[in-house]
Amino acid sequence: MDIDAASQSLSPNSASHHANLRLPATCDPPSEHNPHKQASWIVFGATGHMGRSLVRAVLSHGDQCTAVGWTQENTMEHMEKWQDRNCLGLLCDVRVRETVDVVIKKSIDRWGHVDIIANCTGYGVIASCEDQDDYDLRNQFSTNFLGTLHIIQLSLPHFRAQNHGRYLIFSSTAGALGVPGLGPYCATKYAVEGLIESMLYEIDVFNIKATLVEPGHVRLDEPDDDLAPRSAVGATPASAGGVGPPKVRKYSHFFVKPVPSAPYQTLSNPAGHAKRMVQWLVDRQPVSSVKSAELIWQLGHCSYPPLRLLLGSYAVESIRDRLRSIIEEIEDWKHLSFPVSPEDAAMDSKGRKDREDNDQMDQDADEDME
Repeated sequence: MDIDAASQSLSPNSASHHANLRLPATCDPPSEHNPHKQASWIVFGATGHMGRSLVRAVLSHGDQCTAVGWTQENTMEHMEKWQDRNCLGLLCDVRVRETVDVVIKKSIDRWGHVDIIANCTGYGVIASCEDQDDYDLRNQFSTNFLGTLHIIQLSLPHFRAQNHGRYLIFSSTAGALGVPGLGPYCATKYAVEGLIESMLYEIDVFNIKATLVEPGHVRLDEPDDDLAPRSAVGATPASAGGVGPPKVRKYSHFFVKPVPSAPYQTLSNPAGHAKRMVQWLVDRQPVSSVKSAELIWQLGHCSYPPLRLLLGSYAVESIRDRLRSIIEEIEDWKHLSFPVSPEDAAMDSKGRKDREDNDQMDQDADEDME
């Protein structure tokens, strides 16, 4: 799924026939021998990098989808360009419970039920922790963490009533490791991961599943980026003649603070790492959003979903290295936390005596040589 010539400008339809884009058979994903049943989705954050591609993957497989834009960046005119027989375009602000509730109720009214909810919303401010003001801090937590909680709390009654449901919650590699320049953003993603891990124990009895999706650096690589989506049944969008949903911003869901404070202005300062990384990548992010969307669509339909789905070699390598360092640190310091058993004390005493005897033998040998 990392960048290569074959992955450029890949359409959702061709991605669905890509031989290497298959979840492991152990999770029972849809296949020729295991056809999926039509499902109804809600995709929050449908105009971002992953949200756009996920909506198109959902429609290309014949599922129904409510594509939800963000009121701060989109208008209803934008979202109406998503409308067709299998797609409903809506707006909400996940920070406001009432707007989330309206989206869920309208989706149930339109499709009769909702099976899968994907939350692709979220944003981060790139700056040192010290330079982020109260608005930056509160707004990131309200959007990324409380927004996720609003979606879950307001949809759980519907999922419980029908005795099934699936959450696909977009976290990030920032939910598993700290990134200089993205401290508060990382904190919100850590919080989301803790929320989902805890919730799984509470909802499993209702046949409700949840997966944390942790992508690496994702690029928008749809060949028809300016076209409105078409569902599998070939319905014509209601707003014929218009361009598709608005293009994503240059830095996707990150806002870059333009002028750091004096202590953080040096070119090599760690607080500038996230900014340098984003500016260098631009549209060269190594992970394909179209390929990722195909795997996430399969994830929505598989019978035994994982707790986490990592996407891209950067995500795998960086998170694996971080977990390895944690294990090594635990092993280095665990002797401070466990009491020494009598057996260990005896072995340690014997080891010390053996070392002392060996030292004495070496000393005697040195004296004999003299």
